[in-house]
Amino acid sequence: MKREPLKIIFMGTPDFAVATLKTLVESTYDVVGVITAPDKPAGRGRKLNESAVKTYAMAQGLTILQPTNLKNPDFIKELASLKANLQIVVAFRMLPEVVWNMPAYGTFNLHASLLPNYRGAAPIHWAVINGERVTGVTTFFIDEKIDTGAIILQEAIAVTNDETVGTLHDKLMQLGSELVLKTVDLIQTGDVKTTIQPKTEDLRTAYKLNKDNCKIDWSLDLDTIYNKIRGLNPFPAAWCFLNNGDEQLSVKIFGIDKETLNHDLDFGVLEISKQELKVAVKGGYIHIKDIQLPGKRKMDVKSLLNGYDFNKNSKML
Repeated sequence: MKREPLKIIFMGTPDFAVATLKTLVESTYDVVGVITAPDKPAGRGRKLNESAVKTYAMAQGLTILQPTNLKNPDFIKELASLKANLQIVVAFRMLPEVVWNMPAYGTFNLHASLLPNYRGAAPIHWAVINGERVTGVTTFFIDEKIDTGAIILQEAIAVTNDETVGTLHDKLMQLGSELVLKTVDLIQTGDVKTTIQPKTEDLRTAYKLNKDNCKIDWSLDLDTIYNKIRGLNPFPAAWCFLNNGDEQLSVKIFGIDKETLNHDLDFGVLEISKQELKVAVKGGYIHIKDIQLPGKRKMDVKSLLNGYDFNKNSKML
């Protein structure tokens, strides 16, 4: 049986969320408000930067709220005044119960994995880092824990052998926006059926990324290193130290290829020619295509080789 017309609050911050908000705006649904992160100072001038979601919402003339504290009574009062009966969350922060439990038809979240696997902050990155061949998107009703609520819909997608987190992000962004629209349609018609997430011991987690877990360990095998660099390209980027004579530089590595080949070189040893820079690892070589030196812009390896002198004993650490 058809319900009352939906009045939707959308919550999100980065580009990933914009695609879904755009899909909702271009549908027949009524988005009565948008909640996004407060503007943040960035760059040398500390100019205030607005979120991607705010930029889009302003262009559409939507009502925007930017609370610093989601439990603040003034925010709660303002949120309630919008009289929404459904809230949709895409790439936002954890909500207190007073917020997610407010609308009559609930609050659901879009998560960029096939739950229950890859709960957490960086599901797209870890799917590539762990060499998954399939991932996807999930909509689920929010509860008191992180990414544990009842599943509404899921959609799977293949992960290609040369996938990066950047390419997979864009595919899941589009797939997710379509899944949200299907979910909203079901809620509007009252046809939602949910599935409780299965409890299993062998779950993979999407840990928050930090400097330590983005560092390349060149002692690992070829495929593990290849997957890790792809899973961090282009953001936030895998990094390591380059030992070059008397200097040790922290470098970021982006585009790569891999070559399976037996050799007797120590891991991390560089083989350099006029056109090629490759790193010896267990089971083969990582061919570097794009790299960034400290204080420099990302460059292709041919440009680097034209202007940078490598010591004969240079090594990645």
